[in-house]
Amino acid sequence: MEGIAVRLRGLRKTFAETAAVDGVDLEVRDGEFFSMLGPSGSGKTTVLRLIAGFETPDAGRVELAGRDVTDRPPFERDVHTVFQDYALFPHMTVEQNVAYSLKIRKVPRAERLARAREALAGVRLDGYGGRRPDQLSGGQRQRVALARALVGRPRLLLLDEPLGALDLRLREQMQLELKAIQREVGITFVFVTHDQEEALTMSDRIAVFDRGRVEQVGAPAEIYERPATGFVASFVGASNLLRDETARRVLGVGGAHSVRPEKIRVLKESALPDETGCASATGTVAEVVYLGGATRFLVDLDAGGRLTALQQNLDATAEDVAAYRGARVRLTWHRRHAVQVPDAR
Repeated sequence: MEGIAVRLRGLRKTFAETAAVDGVDLEVRDGEFFSMLGPSGSGKTTVLRLIAGFETPDAGRVELAGRDVTDRPPFERDVHTVFQDYALFPHMTVEQNVAYSLKIRKVPRAERLARAREALAGVRLDGYGGRRPDQLSGGQRQRVALARALVGRPRLLLLDEPLGALDLRLREQMQLELKAIQREVGITFVFVTHDQEEALTMSDRIAVFDRGRVEQVGAPAEIYERPATGFVASFVGASNLLRDETARRVLGVGGAHSVRPEKIRVLKESALPDETGCASATGTVAEVVYLGGATRFLVDLDAGGRLTALQQNLDATAEDVAAYRGARVRLTWHRRHAVQVPDAR
């Protein structure tokens, strides 16, 4: 049976009569990369602080490795937290930064230096120990902060938007590196982010938060392909919602249905779906957005409402796709890609 690194039960925390965390139940398995994803103010960072012990819950409990730590201070929890600003000491070398927590714990000098070098090697910074933080790139400083967290060999590592200060290219590179490091060291990571692509890229499982509650927990593919609520469908990647009369006219059934833009094909109006199990709708292209590798089509449906379709530019140029503006088209998609969701309007 898989061990449970973190178990939260009925967790609640209010600030000025506002429920930042409102009855959260979660389990994080040993050795997994678990992300808490949601917009600002959704409660994910407060949950992280409750796990770390920086906040005390108004109700509920926090268990780490089967032990109730709800009322225990941070230093009595076998966890380490990495923040967005890294908080490296500018007057210390990289090696001294990484070894600092071991020095405070009075680990013998030879052992702490050996462990600091081992931690730096683990984040691919061999040979950087003598440098100072201002001599490093943003990605290197992020890895020093990670090495400093790992040197104490915690059972659990908490990461609060640690890539948020990096530029896009470096952020994408560090997403892959961070996941690779997590696999190598085997420590449980709990990662907070508001970036859905980041969560999908890195996570074994994701918990999607909204207004202090968990909307859905699942593997990235499950969260993306089978959103449990309208909020999840709209927040995790782009999505279309077919509702009520439009859904009845297009799909033959009412309610709310999520269809991802990349699942929709854009055809000439005269074309007929050539596959069984397909739904289709006609409409007029209101706008086209050329994205380089793909084009986004905004189509006003004859059945009411608007759908967005995303189509790869395998052969098309910017001039080709611009000609679609105002054109009559038929949109088609497999019915299995229209996922019914609760309508939270």
